[in-house]
Amino acid sequence: MRPEPVGPVRFGVLGAVTAWNADAPLALGGPRQRAVLARLIVARRHVVPVTRLIDDLWDDPPERALGTVRTFVAALRKAVEPDRPHRAPARLLVTEGPGYALRAAPDAVDAWRFETAVTEARQAPPPDALRRLDEALAWWRGPAYADFPDEEWARTERSRLAELRALAVERRAEAALACGRAADVVPDLDAHVARHPWREDAWRLLSLALYRADRQGDALATLRRARVALADELGLDPGPGLRRLESGILAQDTALEDGREGPFLGTAATAPPRSASRLWTEAAASYDRTVEAGARARLESTVGLIRNLAVTGAGGLEAARRHRMAAVEAAEEYGDAELTARVIGAFDVPAIWTRADDFELARQIVAAAERTLVHLPHDASGAARCRLLATVAVETRGARTPRGPQAAREAERLARHLDDPALLAFALNGTYMQSFTRAGLAPQRDAIGAEIVELAARQGLVTFEVLGHLVRLQARAGLGDFLGADTHAAAATRLSERHELPLVGVFTRWYDALRHAASGDVARAETAMRGAAAHLDEAGMPGMRTGLLPLALVTLRLAHLLPPHVDLTLDWGPHRPWAEVLALAETGCDAQARAALRALPEPPPDLLYEALCCVEAEAALRVADRAGLERVRARLLPAAGQVAGAGSGVLTAGPVDMWLARVGDALA
Repeated sequence: MRPEPVGPVRFGVLGAVTAWNADAPLALGGPRQRAVLARLIVARRHVVPVTRLIDDLWDDPPERALGTVRTFVAALRKAVEPDRPHRAPARLLVTEGPGYALRAAPDAVDAWRFETAVTEARQAPPPDALRRLDEALAWWRGPAYADFPDEEWARTERSRLAELRALAVERRAEAALACGRAADVVPDLDAHVARHPWREDAWRLLSLALYRADRQGDALATLRRARVALADELGLDPGPGLRRLESGILAQDTALEDGREGPFLGTAATAPPRSASRLWTEAAASYDRTVEAGARARLESTVGLIRNLAVTGAGGLEAARRHRMAAVEAAEEYGDAELTARVIGAFDVPAIWTRADDFELARQIVAAAERTLVHLPHDASGAARCRLLATVAVETRGARTPRGPQAAREAERLARHLDDPALLAFALNGTYMQSFTRAGLAPQRDAIGAEIVELAARQGLVTFEVLGHLVRLQARAGLGDFLGADTHAAAATRLSERHELPLVGVFTRWYDALRHAASGDVARAETAMRGAAAHLDEAGMPGMRTGLLPLALVTLRLAHLLPPHVDLTLDWGPHRPWAEVLALAETGCDAQARAALRALPEPPPDLLYEALCCVEAEAALRVADRAGLERVRARLLPAAGQVAGAGSGVLTAGPVDMWLARVGDALA
């Protein structure tokens, strides 16, 4: 029989984790010791195995992890049960089976009390609900589990409590409106919609409060703000509740003033009057049944709209980046891993450039995808898992880590097993993004592009068909088959014009410049590159734009054995270390150039890998650095017979064989 919960110790997690008794706060020790207590509170009186505690406390557990956990538990027992006799069994922090449990009373943890208060307020008359929610909201001292913001074991509970807190703010506002205190709730609701701009009910309550406070103009202005947040930026129309409220305000419906319909509008104005208490109860129950389900559906549809924004041009691409992570965070707040997987995986926007436009956003998306993969139930669909893995593969592009290729392989395997063409196209995009682990892989990318073109054309996946043609454009150029690349450039252009995909022009302009460079027309190629860069400035693609033009101009000169003329006053972006090495070599600073060559990292695994290897080779040739020459020869050798850098579709450093010959002669 399970022991009864004990007290009188109280625990707080609505803020930093703390504990206190009737006399004073309790000393809980250092961060990991407090983490043990927090982890047990998250478990809600269930046993947490010691092995799970160890995994949660350390990424790489020390040898004495088990003993350390036991020490933490002993210290916590001493803090929370100071009067327990020596050797008497613990009654609060107990050992049971393979682990530990915290047998706290239901009202001993502020988060548990808060949940109870929000539930009870739903059934209470408005005055009682208002008092109860005021008291409960005052218990918050900051974000839940504030000292453990990045811990996986706390994430779902933090999200759940954040959603519950937002719901409590809205229920408090409804109770206050039912009590005739409209003006009092306006400041809190205004701050609430600023933090949660996608909660339509928050906008509705704020507008209704303003209207009842005799601020009709502000009420309509608030509805316009809601429309901007939901429609203009995200492509969503306001829901029926907001539309009905706007119509009611414009018509000066008396039901809005006297509250016969309460905060929720939807019943005919001629309905018989009901008590405020009954109305409050019915409204809260209706909210639970419909609004949350609708919010989830709207969240998923919002991601689809964000996805569409990303292919409409520069403004849309930038807007998609702004809103994408917010949608993921909103999904995570529900604590539903399958919902989060759908939201993350819905952003299957074809990606062709191998450097992210926003590295921090990419890191956050990958972290969210990895968290969701861990929490997906075993019976979750393979498609959800596949989309998360493909997302990891795409968003880790250009990073030298084994996780990206591993995720790409697994996503492709799952997609082929599921026999889903659209899913396979997305997975192949991840495979393409991870196909730059070394030089000379243009044939493999050509095969990937060919498969994408074939399945996308067959299934009507236009954006992926364009992706496939651009991949083949790059690959054929890298293989020196410019006639073949021309064919794919023309196909991509036709599709972009037919389906209004303006970003395709960014790549085809650069390809035109590459064609001039490959034909030997240096002056015309330079002019074309500058023109392409000017258009790129407006494309909303900083990952491609930053540092590309100066690198293209230098490699153009290197391809034709001309002095590089490195200009370090230009924005070289991530390519600056290679520019600085070449500048030192070009100006005769041999000792410094050799030192810089030794410190130079391997180029990132992306479309510009071979081009940067050639820049490094030129510097090593100029200062006769044997180690550097041997290094670049080994890196370029797998690409023998190909055109260095042309696989990017934007620039070239000339035939790889030319560089291998020059390096070989210098080494000989």
